[in-house]
Amino acid sequence: MNISKYIAPEIIFGCGALGQVGESALRLGANKVFVVSDEGVINSGYVEKTLDYLKAAGLQYEVFCGLTSNPKDSEVVQGLSRYIESGCDAIMAVGGGSPTDVAKAIAILATNGGVIQDYEGVNKVTRPLPPMLVVPTTAGAGSEVTQFAIIVDKIRSLKMTIISKSLVPDIAIIDPVLLQKKSAKLTAATGINALSHAVESYVSLAATPLTQVHALKSMNLIYRNLRESVACSTNMEAKTNMAMASLQAGLSCSNAILGATHAMVHQVDGLLDKHHGESNACVLPYVMEFNLIACPKKYKRVAEALDQDVAGLDARTAADKAVKAVRCMISDIGLGQGLAKVGLKEESLPALSKNALNDACLITNPRDAGEEDIMEIFLRSM
Repeated sequence: MNISKYIAPEIIFGCGALGQVGESALRLGANKVFVVSDEGVINSGYVEKTLDYLKAAGLQYEVFCGLTSNPKDSEVVQGLSRYIESGCDAIMAVGGGSPTDVAKAIAILATNGGVIQDYEGVNKVTRPLPPMLVVPTTAGAGSEVTQFAIIVDKIRSLKMTIISKSLVPDIAIIDPVLLQKKSAKLTAATGINALSHAVESYVSLAATPLTQVHALKSMNLIYRNLRESVACSTNMEAKTNMAMASLQAGLSCSNAILGATHAMVHQVDGLLDKHHGESNACVLPYVMEFNLIACPKKYKRVAEALDQDVAGLDARTAADKAVKAVRCMISDIGLGQGLAKVGLKEESLPALSKNALNDACLITNPRDAGEEDIMEIFLRSM
């Protein structure tokens, strides 16, 4: 019997959904909420609004914002210390993927102990976590619904992938209004991150009918809305559709995992501390090309989801149109100039290629990839 599992949190979606945070925290039994965010989100005013809703619900809170765009293991240690000292009994992330990853990592250590390196890999969390709520302020990471936490190991200069069903938040509160204050560059980078989640999870070896329907819908929403979302910060139709696209890509990749793009990009981000979406934009098309021979019929479906006319074309020719469509969109929104442009040096590639082999995301890539294959894709992505 072919058995699969599908996991998701409670999801509250829509303009004005932020107003549900207080009631949601109360339903989880919270008395004092540990709010993890970053300076950018705090400056936008959304954390203050969140705290107002918590106060209105009679809840206490503690705010921790000492983290960077690619959160480090040392930041998790600092957050854990603050969490323990504060006496909080629930954790909430308000922000993009970085605050959410840190919140999840703090939750792991709060009840399981040890250091975050102990949980690198799959299914190493054994004890229940504190109640978790996530309020995303970007449309890209999808981490409000995933079983992933990605944390940089500063000593090894790489991103650790931690995968556990325990990391799926209890409640995800997605308010598209919160996307309006993001810059065009950040909107572009996060959108391509969502696209990478959708494409990689769709062709993943662990994909199921439940994940694939979300992945295809996400791709279509991104192709039809990302350009408009980048072009106009107040286009609420585009913002709402991108929020839904990020959510659906997150549901897909959480359950189907990812592939070589993320296995490679995690190494780049750990070394250079660049935005994850920028690195994705440089690598994704080349990984798609590498994977084409493994599943051309799936990539034909990707092309269809990206509104490409593939009528009468064989699977391989249609699959090529998927890659071209992705390249065109990446170019239109000002990304994908190459890894050298984001600061990667060719002498770093052998070590990055070797490290990528140990990333859990590579396990579900549809085509086998060895160290030489990864090295070649890196070289093409430069």
